Amino acid sequence: MGTVHPLGNAPLLEVRGVSKSFGGIKAVKDISFQVREGEIVGLIGPNGAGKTTCFNLITGFYTPTAGQVFVKGENVTGAKPYQMAKKGVVRSFQKTNILKSLSVFENVLAGRYLQTRQGLWRTFFPGRAVRETERAAREEAERIVHIMGLGERMNAPAYLLSCGELRLLEVGVALAAKPDLLMLDEPAAGLNSQEALGLGRILKQLRGSHVTSILLVEHNMGLVMNVSDRVVVMHFGEKLAEGAPAEVQRNPAVVEAYLGGGRAA
Repeated sequence: MGTVHPLGNAPLLEVRGVSKSFGGIKAVKDISFQVREGEIVGLIGPNGAGKTTCFNLITGFYTPTAGQVFVKGENVTGAKPYQMAKKGVVRSFQKTNILKSLSVFENVLAGRYLQTRQGLWRTFFPGRAVRETERAAREEAERIVHIMGLGERMNAPAYLLSCGELRLLEVGVALAAKPDLLMLDEPAAGLNSQEALGLGRILKQLRGSHVTSILLVEHNMGLVMNVSDRVVVMHFGEKLAEGAPAEVQRNPAVVEAYLGGGRAA
């Protein structure tokens, strides 16, 4: 960790030849791709393709068996999840990690506080700067709740939310940490078709205004193809294809992986 990428104008994220083995099982094999500034990139593949494992390798929950991960030109291979968050890489999870007893607003505010941590002395003896930070955090949390379309549920406890609303709230909590790269793992899970369309509109609005770039793992192909600038396809742990959405959809190998040779896992 800490090595600077030799190239100038480095991408926001570069995954270079990354592999991960669990015992004798190769879950990810020599994966390489980039996410450039201002892009939404979709990472797709049949069940068991290695998409979530790839997410875990990027964000420090797993350490690669081989290969390197770069953020803004810096080699961050082996960094811990909290270190990745400090570098502006924040992710959501397939299973919601919302605090069900807190309100929608309080959940987002908690995510915001992770980005605006104060020392213990300032917490108990807040000065003007701390009070200003507190006010700004609350205003930003309220703004994010509205952006996610949850304004009418602002003060509702999270346990009263529908499955789809919980997914939207989870994106909002991740967004509150002010990431440069927002990594979303199955954000449309539990959303109906109309909710998924709404999420797609929100993601397009977020890109460039609240986050620099988005990396998206998703099974809802309508959402992926509608919002992504580029799509990376994984199959059996390897990169099968990469390109613009229309190009990927026409790729015979991709069609075969999804409709012919895809395995369940």
